[in-house]
Amino acid sequence: MRSEDVRAGDGVWDDEGREVLRRADRATRRGWAAIAGVTGLLGCALVTFLVVALLAVLGGVYVVMVGNR
Repeated sequence: MRSEDVRAGDGVWDDEGREVLRRADRATRRGWAAIAGVTGLLGCALVTFLVVALLAVLGGVYVVMVGNR
């Protein structure tokens, strides 16, 4: 729907147009909230993976050093 279709003749938004804009705004906010949530979860998963990888490398170095005594 184009903006000129939503506007009443005197330039004031009609009730249907306002409702359409409210719904679109709500959907946009929900979409951004979902994007932010998924990004946060992926960030937490990445940090967890990096910590586990670092611990694995340190464990491997420890095993090699103890084995060379």
